[in-house]
Amino acid sequence: MTAIDLNLLVVLDALLTEGSVTRAAERLALSPSAMSRSLARLRASTGDPLLVRAGQALVPTPLALELRDKIRHVLEGAQAILQPTAQLDLANLERRFIIKANSGFIECFGARLLALIETEAERVRIQFTPKPNKNVTALREGAVDIEIGVVGDAGPEVRIQTLFRDRFIGVVRAGHPLADTAITPERYAAFKHISVSRRGQEHGPIDQALHDLELRRMVRIVVPGFSAALALARDSELIANVPERQTQAARAGMLSFPLPVPTPELIVSQIWHPRFEHDPAHRWLRGCLRKVCEQEL
Repeated sequence: MTAIDLNLLVVLDALLTEGSVTRAAERLALSPSAMSRSLARLRASTGDPLLVRAGQALVPTPLALELRDKIRHVLEGAQAILQPTAQLDLANLERRFIIKANSGFIECFGARLLALIETEAERVRIQFTPKPNKNVTALREGAVDIEIGVVGDAGPEVRIQTLFRDRFIGVVRAGHPLADTAITPERYAAFKHISVSRRGQEHGPIDQALHDLELRRMVRIVVPGFSAALALARDSELIANVPERQTQAARAGMLSFPLPVPTPELIVSQIWHPRFEHDPAHRWLRGCLRKVCEQEL
């Protein structure tokens, strides 16, 4: 069998990350000529140019894009094998973790997470960052440690662990006329609604369930978050439809009820990139998140 120079994987990873022979050479403390020779060997081995010039930059070919995550996974696994895991000293751990989560999760679990962390690692800092979409690029690039949410098309390389299950419920102000009698699909659809969507969409699973019953609701307003929906419902005749568990405190004093139509269960997970799989501090943080989410509210 022909011997394989695994150092070429390190070279290709640097080239794909930097998009420049010169910067990749600097990253690996090599000369530009040595990096160019390694790129030539990679091209010969794969039968593909891998990186082609586009103006002043080098851009990856389709094969290079296909190989990028596979190479990163191999290198991270090798690093985890060859570097012994240090004993985690929580009392002296100084680190900032960035968690991507929506406002509902922060309002429901943020204080409890902070309290747990302060009892175990008081020097650790947490930075929550908003979730404008379900793009996991920030995870891949290492800009975010953990993302919290309902998993969409996350990609095959990320790690996913369920934190808790939730369901949508309806919420109206105290004294709302909907509460006078049984809440049927017909009475539910007759009132005006608030839709929650970061992308401004009016319709979703609730509308499909009503459509199956030949019913249709009127969405009067679209807001980007559940807190805003509850604030509007508290002072109007509108119905807010929100996750039950993540909005418990925010719904105080309001009337909450099970939806009269079936909707999919919400499975809220924590998502991280394999680069952090064996990191002791990251593993500890994931354990903290599981612990606070498993507790009864």
